[in-house]
Amino acid sequence: MPTSAHELPLEMVRNRPELVPTILRTVFGLDISGHARLASESFAGFNPAELRCDATVLFDDDEKPGHGVIVESQQRLDENKSFSWPAYLALLRLRHKCGTTLLVLCPDRKSARRCAAPIDMGHPNWVLEPLTVHPGMLPPITDPAEAARIPELAVLSAPAHADGPHAKAVVGSVAAAMKTLSGDTGPLYHDYLMSRFSDAARTLLEDIVKIADYEWQSDFAKTHIAEGRAEGEAKGEAKGEAKSVLLVLEARGLDVSDSVRERVTDCTDIEQLERWVRRAAVIDHAEQLFD
Repeated sequence: MPTSAHELPLEMVRNRPELVPTILRTVFGLDISGHARLASESFAGFNPAELRCDATVLFDDDEKPGHGVIVESQQRLDENKSFSWPAYLALLRLRHKCGTTLLVLCPDRKSARRCAAPIDMGHPNWVLEPLTVHPGMLPPITDPAEAARIPELAVLSAPAHADGPHAKAVVGSVAAAMKTLSGDTGPLYHDYLMSRFSDAARTLLEDIVKIADYEWQSDFAKTHIAEGRAEGEAKGEAKGEAKSVLLVLEARGLDVSDSVRERVTDCTDIEQLERWVRRAAVIDHAEQLFD
């Protein structure tokens, strides 16, 4: 079953086909001319069963297809792809009478390396070498204007660079990119970012928003940021309560084992922590906290 990690990069391609030539040019030095547009993702071959790739982008040259790119999202190596990928390219080439390229979007270096394994077609000198890319191969987008122009590129690359030397510029730029989004696109991209950002990157994004007095334009962003702030405040309150529990136990001279300390600090239930604070004042052993 396709996951959000599989679907989100493809949704970015479908929302902005120009993302494909940008990646091919930036990462692989391939400059494909023409207007980029989406095409059918279904192919009917000699077998009655339909073949369906993840996404197809056509580049029009003088109002006719000049080149086609099959875009696949692959979380891990699938041996069956060594048979279906060449078929996609051949059928796309047959349908539009143009050259074709295979671009595989991967989540990390390991999966990109494995998916890039050459596919020997059996015919002399006929070997397909998939072009694979992961976020770390994309450049850090540090210019807010560039990020706003191609938000998808900023969103794809940000998680790989949000903890690096350009962290502040990268996170600031992706915030500018998110500002341009509207409708259903925003929540999808935001969830994609939040699921891949480290805690430090999330905090940095929040700080940038506050310092710049940033006004989120879309309802989804306002909601998500408000939820993030509420969650952060709740975590801070829970952390304070957990510290109080441990301080009471230590002040009474009770021995606090690592397991007790870990259970207390991992708790995020404010009401439970408050009960533990009161109990810590009367118990004889730290383990009795959980009785």
